[in-house]
Amino acid sequence: MSEVRLIPFKLEEVLQTAGEEIPYGIQMINAPAAWDQGYKGKDVVVAVLDTGCDINHPDLKDRVIGGRNFTSDDPEDYLDGHYHGTHVAGTIAASINKLGVAGVSPEAKLLILRVLGADGSGSYQGIIEAINYAVEWRGENGERVRVMSMSLGGPDDVPEMHEAIKNATANNVMVVCAAGNEGDSSESSDEHAYPGYYKEVVQVGAVDEQKHLAEFSNTNDEIDLVAPGVNVLSTYPGEKYAKLSGTSMATPHVSGALAVLILKEEAEFGRELTDPEIYAQLCKNTQSIGLTKKGEGNGLLYLGMESRKEASQKEEKNVTVPK
Repeated sequence: MSEVRLIPFKLEEVLQTAGEEIPYGIQMINAPAAWDQGYKGKDVVVAVLDTGCDINHPDLKDRVIGGRNFTSDDPEDYLDGHYHGTHVAGTIAASINKLGVAGVSPEAKLLILRVLGADGSGSYQGIIEAINYAVEWRGENGERVRVMSMSLGGPDDVPEMHEAIKNATANNVMVVCAAGNEGDSSESSDEHAYPGYYKEVVQVGAVDEQKHLAEFSNTNDEIDLVAPGVNVLSTYPGEKYAKLSGTSMATPHVSGALAVLILKEEAEFGRELTDPEIYAQLCKNTQSIGLTKKGEGNGLLYLGMESRKEASQKEEKNVTVPK
């Protein structure tokens, strides 16, 4: 099989300190409202398939539950040989500790699966093995992966990778993938990257701080939603922080939000939800920003945090009875 690489992205700036606890993207998707209601993704396990992670970063050291390396002969070395994976991990679950940044689900757990090397490339075989590993993985207390985040891709539709993803979703693991950064600023054209284009995954496009579609964001008929992906502030190896741009940065916003929604919705339903049921709840937590379906899918991620009872009451209130 050929190699897969990080979806092209842009390193905007490296910072010694974050300067803010809650980045704009976390605010934009209304994550603090979920925290106020007690939903911080506590103990929901998110598998991050990327370049590894700086597990000693002060914002991440309490979030990592385990990991594995699929790029070398040392499976125990899942430190970040690049920086992309550390940045993604921070957006998902950086702790609220008054030191740096906060992630969308600051009490979630991260399973770090290193599938890309220091040059940002890896094998499809390694990714397939990592997907299967995530599905079978169990923690010391019986924890299992509920969300899989993949900010990577390429032009090749690899049947074996597709089958592994189908198996993951059949086992109630939500798979979230970047749409890709080959966009041409036109919503009418189609750009495809895999695994993002597979129907079974949640494919994420990117918007900027003004809620405009990022000029690089792929558009196609399988986009599920969009999230902040321009000048995103998050963790960087060596106790640093950085601003990056790309659909790679939008994807972890959704992965973290799913950890929050899984806790909230399963508490309300009183049972574990299936992959389609969780997806339905995710779609309810979006807002249109006036783009086409190819551009925004269901809309911009926004954690409304209404209970099912509140939503039902609002719908009843808005019903117009015909005369």
